[in-house]
Amino acid sequence: MAAFMPLFICGLCTLLLLAALYVSKSLKQSTLNMPPGPFPLPVIGNLHLLDIRRQDRSLMTISEKYGPVFTVHLGFQRTVVLTGYEAVKEALLNTADIFADRPAIPIFYHIQHGNGVFFSSRELWKTTRRFTMATMRDLGVGKRLLEERILEELHFLVDLIKSFKGGPFRLRFLNTAPTNITFAILFGKRFDYKDPTFVTLLRLIDEVMLLLGSPFLHLFNFYPFLGFLFKPHKMILKKVEEVCVILNKHIKESKKTINGNNLTSYIDALVFKQQEEKDKSNTSFYDANVLASALDLLMAGTETTSTTLQWAILLMMKYPDIQRKVHAEIERVLGPGCLPTFEDRKNMPFTNAVIHEVQRFVTLLPHVPRCTSTDTYFKGYFIPKGTTVIPLLTSVLLDKTQWETPDEFNPNHFLDADGNFVKKKAFLPFSTGNKRRRNCIGESLATVELFIFFTGLIQKFTFKPPPGVKESELDTTAEAGFTMRPHPQCACAVLRE
Repeated sequence: MAAFMPLFICGLCTLLLLAALYVSKSLKQSTLNMPPGPFPLPVIGNLHLLDIRRQDRSLMTISEKYGPVFTVHLGFQRTVVLTGYEAVKEALLNTADIFADRPAIPIFYHIQHGNGVFFSSRELWKTTRRFTMATMRDLGVGKRLLEERILEELHFLVDLIKSFKGGPFRLRFLNTAPTNITFAILFGKRFDYKDPTFVTLLRLIDEVMLLLGSPFLHLFNFYPFLGFLFKPHKMILKKVEEVCVILNKHIKESKKTINGNNLTSYIDALVFKQQEEKDKSNTSFYDANVLASALDLLMAGTETTSTTLQWAILLMMKYPDIQRKVHAEIERVLGPGCLPTFEDRKNMPFTNAVIHEVQRFVTLLPHVPRCTSTDTYFKGYFIPKGTTVIPLLTSVLLDKTQWETPDEFNPNHFLDADGNFVKKKAFLPFSTGNKRRRNCIGESLATVELFIFFTGLIQKFTFKPPPGVKESELDTTAEAGFTMRPHPQCACAVLRE
């Protein structure tokens, strides 16, 4: 006990010193005309005001008092939050270059070390992003070739669901098809759903995405120097390492067999580009960035579409009247035997509206932080270079000035009085920006996948709750992970005649 006391006193003094410096810094910042916000407490800042799992909801509550641009302190980190369509649009479209950088979020820095497509910055980000978008186009994204691959995958998904013969199956099984599309782009081939590599990757991705929503993971991001006290980030790094072993195996195989005239995968393209630039001293395609870019596509490319498809089927079970209207439109436009194409959405306004409303209602990705690349004034407030900025997408998708019934699932948000589909400017589920900036590189792919998979499934099946479960009992609250996921539930799919 005596030996412990000096260590305790030393730690206490350190915390008190940090707290004093923190308060001094906060008072100094208040004189710079930074956005207003709640006064930060020593050490914890404004964390006492947040629901750690649903920070987006807490931040929306704070904005009611301080306006659409305000400052919060997440531990020792000063963060500017933008809420509502007007503020987010102005930042991400009108002044996007200023808000284009990424802050060094501890867990992602430990995983990627500033490499890859998603959490890199500046020239490395621009080069890697430009290469990735060009490669995805070369591999068929945005073209009929990839649409045919999605239709082929739809057949496998339909067969999987048929195998349950109308009995309950886990909503998570819907992940298989969208994930396989991403894997086909990444590896150059689709996997059988029982393939050990496919099953392993699916499990690891699922576990990592759930751990990213852990409260202790958020605490690690706020206080990385206390990492020895927390467990989730260590578990994430271990699971990511298992994923990287599989990716490295495919990268090594690609290096042995690469043929510049026949690049069939994103990994092949990365390896070929690396070999092209191996003599350049300033190449962006070094081993760590090649691996990180492949990892980004694997993780981010599978989660968003897969989870949105789960939500879509869950909401059809919850609202059978809406499902019946989708059925009726599909029968009128496609009939029972004609497979959907992306072009069909123009003649299917209600189905298109339902898909858009699913994305709006579930607010899948509440926010991904940015940081300022230079000192700037925004909405009359000063924001220093390097400040973390949260464009709160939840607040846009639930903005009361943009949506008639923001808290309700209502496909009429995307329909006019005559039943025609209406595109809404505040529909920003993937963030926004022009092609040079931080808009989602997989948005076009996700849009095609969602329409074809959703329409194809509703064409073949009527989805119902499991026996003994009423529509009103289905849980549509979100489970926080990297994205807002539906809680684990089952569905029944009755084959339609």
